[in-house]
Amino acid sequence: MSAGSTGGLSVALCRDPRQFAGLQEPWNRLVRGCPTATPFQSHAWLHSWWLSYGREGRLRILLVRRGGELVGAAPLMLVHRPLPLLVPLGGPITDHFDVLVAAEHADLVVPALARGLYRAARGAVVDLREVRPGAAAEGLGKHWAGVGSTLTDSTCMELPALPFDELVKRMPSSGAQRVRAKLRKTDAAGIEEHEVTEDEVPRAVRSLLRLHEKQWRGRGVNPEHLRPRFAEHLTRAARRMVRTGEGRMTEFRLGGKVVAANVTLLSAGLSGGYLYGADPDLRALKVDVGTLLLRHEAERALADGRPVVSFLRGSEPYKNHWRPETVVNQRFLLATTALAPLLRLHESQVTGRERVVDALRESLPAARDWRARLNDLRVR
Repeated sequence: MSAGSTGGLSVALCRDPRQFAGLQEPWNRLVRGCPTATPFQSHAWLHSWWLSYGREGRLRILLVRRGGELVGAAPLMLVHRPLPLLVPLGGPITDHFDVLVAAEHADLVVPALARGLYRAARGAVVDLREVRPGAAAEGLGKHWAGVGSTLTDSTCMELPALPFDELVKRMPSSGAQRVRAKLRKTDAAGIEEHEVTEDEVPRAVRSLLRLHEKQWRGRGVNPEHLRPRFAEHLTRAARRMVRTGEGRMTEFRLGGKVVAANVTLLSAGLSGGYLYGADPDLRALKVDVGTLLLRHEAERALADGRPVVSFLRGSEPYKNHWRPETVVNQRFLLATTALAPLLRLHESQVTGRERVVDALRESLPAARDWRARLNDLRVR
């Protein structure tokens, strides 16, 4: 469906899942040409998510082309509850949203995306969640012809990619001493690292999710991580991302047995630890899994030339030990002028739910993973 053309650019609205599936190569080229893209904008992640979570008739992807070249994209879908909204593909299991903009054409592509989105949103409020500071999506508001509002969203924690010993030195001296002592015990245990190949991904994902469930049993595991659709999505996406270098799976083995595993999602700008699982029995061996994983990720990010090691969403206390930078995602609400009352209604509903979540968080200080427990309340 055509949405218009301007300045030598054509803007179209893709509603056909088969067309989306066929965009893999031009989409990946666009990702490589968009410096703000995170791993969650990859075709592998988004198309896999759509196959597991998408609803028929809801796909809404804005595509901007210059000649035959794809130079911009906004991956969205239509939902009807609690009111008509255009929301990002990827849903609540996706940590960052952004539009894709080819850097060399950004001055033209961002306004074109804003105009195309305005036409696509005549009957719905646009609700863009989890927009990382500095994202290309920030530019949409500057060219938006209607009304808008900006809210804060999830908190993320990030570290610079430094030699691990330099990261340890950032800690208070007493904490640094404890970390070094833990690593000596971990290394003495004889744990070996194994990088998972594409063909090994299905087995490795099953093992990871089994360890993840065991690790969080009785402590508020995110229920979505235990559902078949999540396993299907993660397996499908991880296979493609391992193949293209957009992701990595690592297993940690002791005596030939997998005792921990993690999935890392990769872009030019960051290395993000997405999900891990660990056998609770490692505690008896004095193995600090968090420190083991962070050392591995920091060393790999540094070797690969990625500037940031991200813990992704969540401000759990164990992350703060490393003195990370706090990065707060943004949430952009946009609507046509005619739908301004609907935007304000949605904004009041969102902020009201956030206040309830904050109150519950304060009343549950002992909850180790309150964000997972309250996830559904946040995203509905």
